[in-house]
Amino acid sequence: MKYLEELASRRRFGMRASLEGIEKVLAALGNPEKNVKAIHIAGTNGKGAVAAMLDSALRACGFKVARYTSPHLVRLNERFFIQGEMASDAILEEAASRVAAVAPEDLTFFEALTAVAYLVFAASDLDYAVIETGLGGRLDATNVCRPSLSIITKIGLDHCDWLGDTEEKIAVEKGGIIKKGIPVLLGRNSPAVRETIRAIASERSSRFVYAPDVACAEEIPAGFSLKGAFNRENAVTALAALKVLHAPERALGGFSNVVWPGRYHRTGNFIIDGAHNPPAASALASALAEDGERDLVLIAGFCADKDVDETLLILKPFCKRAIAVKTNNPRSLEAETLSARMRRLGFVAESAPSLAKAIEMAGGASTLVCGSLFLAGEALVALGAYPWPNIRFDPSETLK
Repeated sequence: MKYLEELASRRRFGMRASLEGIEKVLAALGNPEKNVKAIHIAGTNGKGAVAAMLDSALRACGFKVARYTSPHLVRLNERFFIQGEMASDAILEEAASRVAAVAPEDLTFFEALTAVAYLVFAASDLDYAVIETGLGGRLDATNVCRPSLSIITKIGLDHCDWLGDTEEKIAVEKGGIIKKGIPVLLGRNSPAVRETIRAIASERSSRFVYAPDVACAEEIPAGFSLKGAFNRENAVTALAALKVLHAPERALGGFSNVVWPGRYHRTGNFIIDGAHNPPAASALASALAEDGERDLVLIAGFCADKDVDETLLILKPFCKRAIAVKTNNPRSLEAETLSARMRRLGFVAESAPSLAKAIEMAGGASTLVCGSLFLAGEALVALGAYPWPNIRFDPSETLK
């Protein structure tokens, strides 16, 4: 499709740590972001899950809700949901053509997608649009909205070359989404992160709410549809957000209908998880331990810029052997390179030429697939567990 080709061509511009490009494009489009009642979410891990929970919960109250998340697992349309349905190609084509008509040549892939989201959502007569940042917060392209609530989920060390090499430095970047006078909700975090975000909130005269102070795991409704201890922690953050928003109690009914695939996603003998950094691997390890998982076959693929060794070491106690694959991302480690690193870390490891072959090599044993959201999406499709119509694979951006 034409709009996919045009958007794909913008990957060559990588990413930009500036709001100038997105602001110029949105101004040329009449500033649609000003007509979007946003809930803005940043964080290292969990922000997409919290977005999905709030989307479902607010719709259960009768609100008209959209959400914008990234990256996608399989289809680009996954990034744009309106009333629980993926935006159609026709809607995205029309919006993307309007963006392309006013875009400077070097507008990045993510900036273009964000402009599309604000255009589509502004025209959708919404009560809420749940907007997830792409990378960081302060200079993220989504950070042009005037939200009703800012949310910051778990912060850990990832994208350190862009965001800083300590939790406190990363918290400053994530805290860049806090707007003057707008409340900010922080999910469970270290004391250092709490104080950093609290200080930013104070500077901006914004009410600071710490999620564990106002909500707890015992309040999570029975029948919550997502598995894993980390998703219960995310649910506490979402519950706290609903309280800050004064959502009706019937919002809790939405927790049984949350769909957020590829994160501790069980299908048959497989657990599929997009964990690709140490904080996410630690959360995954806690879920595996809680469920008594041991002696798993690990199928893994990683982008080369991740902390691969530390992530693998966190998961090693749960795995009896490992199979390395290359993901469908230009930054992916080659399978042979990854398998050699696995062996240096003490794994019994080999490589496979494809995910399909790796699944065959697992031989029906209990298997964990992780290391990349791109790989998680491919695994969901291969195992028949992708929850939406799989019309095509759309490559994701290269810097995510």
